[in-house]
Amino acid sequence: MLSGNGVKSKMTNTGKMTLQTVSALGALSLLLVTGCTTKNYVRSQTTPVIQKTNELDDAVATNNRNLHDVDQRAQAGITQAQNSANQAQQSAQSAGSAASHAQQSAQEAVNRVDSLSGVVANLDNYKQVADVQVNFGFDKADLTRSAKQKLDAFAGQLNGQKTYILALTGGTDSTGPADYNYALSQRRAEAVVQYLASKYNVPPHRFYLIGIGKDKAVASNSTPSGRAKNRRVEVQLLSNMSGSNDSQTAQASGTVKLPQEGQVNSPQE
Repeated sequence: MLSGNGVKSKMTNTGKMTLQTVSALGALSLLLVTGCTTKNYVRSQTTPVIQKTNELDDAVATNNRNLHDVDQRAQAGITQAQNSANQAQQSAQSAGSAASHAQQSAQEAVNRVDSLSGVVANLDNYKQVADVQVNFGFDKADLTRSAKQKLDAFAGQLNGQKTYILALTGGTDSTGPADYNYALSQRRAEAVVQYLASKYNVPPHRFYLIGIGKDKAVASNSTPSGRAKNRRVEVQLLSNMSGSNDSQTAQASGTVKLPQEGQVNSPQE
């Protein structure tokens, strides 16, 4: 049998064990509770971050798709613009070629003669009704604004003229080789022809380039002002007062009548 002290000692040990067990269980519960709390906290903190990351990934993917679509549209637009530019360039080249061909044909159809004698039948029926003179810069064959204005005023007098011819004369100053000046005079006369033909629909056969560049000075070449006057093209409007189309029938039949000396008056400056 156990003595009283023995029973007490056993009960004490049993109480200690129970307390230790309870403590261990409490600690374990605390650990479990703490662990769950920590997991919940971590989950509550990381879930929004994960959601935000997913949203950013979605946004990045959407932006990439949009950029790809924009790039495709831009490339398509560039290709279309390039094709349009190529077509416009081809059209411009075709138009330029046609214009050059038309200009060349017009220049070839222009009458180039040393005089009207032997070219126009019944020339004595033609009377000068208007004239104009345009001047050019040194070594230039381009029409100035002033020259174009003079030609515009002159062309206004073509209205109402049924049968007429335009007689062009001109020359250069004495500076430079004669062959070069002759070619320069031709280019200047052709500039006048091209302007009147293209802007006012004057048929090429109406033009008669008479002795262009054949050293026909109208002023002294010893002064700058004289040389400037010599760099010119003169245009005379000669109308057939009889009303018959002798200028064309003369070339067709070969019948001509020589003009009287000094019949075509020189234009005034």
